[in-house]
Amino acid sequence: MKLISVMLSTAVFALASLMAYFAAGMAVAWIENSSAKAVEQRLTMEDYPWASVQTDGLQVILEGEVPSEAARFKALAAAGVVVEAARVIDNFTVQDRRPPIPPKFSVEILRNNTSISLIGLVPISADNTNFRSRIARIAGDLPVADFLETADYPEPDNWSSAVSYALLALSRLEHSKISIRENQVNIEAIGETAEQKAKFLEELTRRTPTDIKSKIVISAPRPVITPFTLRFRISDDGALFDACSADTPKAAARILSAAKAAGVQDGETCRQGLGAPSPKWGEAAALSIAALAKLGGGSVTLSDADVTLTSAEGTDPTLFDNITSRLDRDLPEIFTLEKKLLVNVTELEGQETPPELIATLSPEGHVQIRGPVHDTQAKRTLETFAFAIFGTENVYVSTTTRANLPNFWLIRNLASLAALGKLNSGLVEVTPGSVIISGNTGSTAAKTDISQILLDRIGNTVEFQLDVTYLEELDPLARMLAGPDCLAEITTLVTDNKITFEPGSTTLDSSSQNTIDAIAEVFNSCLEAPIEIGGHTDSQGREEMNLNLSQSRADAVLNALRAGRVKLKALTSQGYGETLPIGDNKTEAGREANRRIEFRLVPTEPATSQNAPVADVPTTAEETSNEQN
Repeated sequence: MKLISVMLSTAVFALASLMAYFAAGMAVAWIENSSAKAVEQRLTMEDYPWASVQTDGLQVILEGEVPSEAARFKALAAAGVVVEAARVIDNFTVQDRRPPIPPKFSVEILRNNTSISLIGLVPISADNTNFRSRIARIAGDLPVADFLETADYPEPDNWSSAVSYALLALSRLEHSKISIRENQVNIEAIGETAEQKAKFLEELTRRTPTDIKSKIVISAPRPVITPFTLRFRISDDGALFDACSADTPKAAARILSAAKAAGVQDGETCRQGLGAPSPKWGEAAALSIAALAKLGGGSVTLSDADVTLTSAEGTDPTLFDNITSRLDRDLPEIFTLEKKLLVNVTELEGQETPPELIATLSPEGHVQIRGPVHDTQAKRTLETFAFAIFGTENVYVSTTTRANLPNFWLIRNLASLAALGKLNSGLVEVTPGSVIISGNTGSTAAKTDISQILLDRIGNTVEFQLDVTYLEELDPLARMLAGPDCLAEITTLVTDNKITFEPGSTTLDSSSQNTIDAIAEVFNSCLEAPIEIGGHTDSQGREEMNLNLSQSRADAVLNALRAGRVKLKALTSQGYGETLPIGDNKTEAGREANRRIEFRLVPTEPATSQNAPVADVPTTAEETSNEQN
């Protein structure tokens, strides 16, 4: 009996547990279903058809693709009204409806003597076939390594303009790296000479399209000077250089110091370059100049390691021997000295007067050559050489034939014509005993170049004299104004010609157009410089209105200058309103002074504030309007 009672009790408890388990499951299922149904009804009522509801026990799981973050939070809040917020699980995903971000298109173009390389990403919609064909034409026989990739995105607004400008630069620059961006082209290149560097920089700056920015860096390596030449003369007219070369700034300073002690006036310079025969070039040149100064006249020429000291006519032979012997002893190793006592030129046998060839070059480029030659072949050689230098249409040759001319005559004439080609205008006189070249030039290196030509082609076999004058007005680089000089010109220009606006507006007065045209002409003669057009008002009216008015007026001046074809890329406009008065706004005269347009150089280093001029950069040009504000 006792066993049966125990078994019955156990069975009852087991049945009760089973019934409780099923009852709990049914309760949980009812709670899940009722919660899900209630939340679904709420979400449907709130018009969230994209939301679906799942349950996991007491947890209510919301799923679906939400159109925005705002809709996501609203759906969660709606579910939290029906069930406890802690039971709501957020499994929503938010749709990314932002348009795809296009890649940054760019091209790197590398060019040297052996190849052209293209690297980068270009839009597939651009005219890439034409781009590649233009590259091929520029390359000529050079191979082109094309590593360009394409992307199917719209072409940026200024892409074709940037590409065309980059190809222009590539056609000019044989050693360059050109980077094309959507709104900017960066150019790094090497010019063979300082003159070539300046020419490229001026052209590329001038031809930069107005809708893109350019950054141009062109370097010019130190030239190789061959032969490495120095020629110094002392005559009755004073001491001067015909040519001066130096390998280092220290050597140049030492040479110029010795020349100054010998009587040279301030302002002489030595061209620095590569090719000196010895690190002691400066020492050898200074010793040679000092020796000539002790003689009191004559010339000294250094051509690589050869030093030739020629005395003036009538020099005491004993003095000459003493000075040249000491110089020969003191010259650094590898330098050799040739000593020459100047003597009168003897006339050629059987000839009453020595032969003379004269060549003239006019400022217009016309050349006339008159004098004797050996024969018809020598005349043709002289003509052909002159045609090659000056152009066929610009040369007139009138010669006579003489059989007893010196053997060196033709070579000396050709060398003299090559030297004449370095001048803008001039005269060459060639005799058996001398070569005299005089004229005007726009190149500071012309005298050195001429001396190198003569020394290289005729050596020290003849005494030559150079009377070459550098004229700044002939130098295209000198005519370009630097930033401060540019603004100084504008200051002078607008002192008596004020820019004015129509009363209460941003429209330039008709009388100001001549002033704008004149300013544009000055700007087009300026080197690239960061220049700002600043607009200013008096304090009458609201501050915000004055700020907007000043900006609009500065923009009007900028737009008028752009319409006048001003190509300065760094020309900008900025309005300052009433914040920077220069007069008392309580008086009419002060308000008149405060209503103005100012031009100023922008400092190369960023200013601490973008909304005010830097205090230590003075305003150099100012115009005042006549009306209020």
